Amino acid sequence: MARLTAPADPPLPQGDAKVQAVREMFDAIAPRYDLVNRVMTFRMDVGWRRTTVRSLGLSRDAVVIDVAAGTGDLCRELDAAGLQPVGIDLSWGMLAHASTDAPLAQADALRMPFPDGAAAGLTCGFALRNFVDLGGFLAEAARVVRTGGRIGLLEVAAPANPVLRWGHGVYFGHVVPRIGGLLSNAAAYRYLPRSVAYLPATPDLLQLIRDAGFAAVERRALSGGISQLITATRSSR
Repeated sequence: MARLTAPADPPLPQGDAKVQAVREMFDAIAPRYDLVNRVMTFRMDVGWRRTTVRSLGLSRDAVVIDVAAGTGDLCRELDAAGLQPVGIDLSWGMLAHASTDAPLAQADALRMPFPDGAAAGLTCGFALRNFVDLGGFLAEAARVVRTGGRIGLLEVAAPANPVLRWGHGVYFGHVVPRIGGLLSNAAAYRYLPRSVAYLPATPDLLQLIRDAGFAAVERRALSGGISQLITATRSSR
């Protein structure tokens, strides 16, 4: 008797297909996005965002662009810190469920609707792997952030410790999709753990940021390495 096997996951989308898939996925999960985030991270994501905002070290009332603003989590943290956030997101569904007083716009991170040097800072939470052209996004970030401005890029990661890495792999790859399926959209939360494959290796990612026009690039592992925060300063143009 032939043994039954689970069907293989489809290849990760590329190019325009990825743009469409990402937009549709976030439109679908927007209504319960915040709930799933809090449950699957045990609310650690709240602390990660606060750490990101503190890491900018910007003066009060500085304008900060929040890319992939989603439902406004980082915008709210920026506002609470006395900064002036402006959010953009590709997904209209996410923006429609946003809870923030910050100005929001539907826009592509590769073509931001801001003039050169418009902001003193830029943040991006858990979206680097969703951009179709990471280098293009970093070039846009360098364009809209003025010299001396700061960026804070928050993203998922895997612990360096082999035991923790194994446990995290089991949780992120198997438990998170089940949580997402129960509370929101099963297909989306199967895709999100797989989307980590879009991220370049850490040394390559840090070099991409330097090549885009940033200096003092630093990476900080958060919560034992399950998340990472990359900060940098816009160098002279």
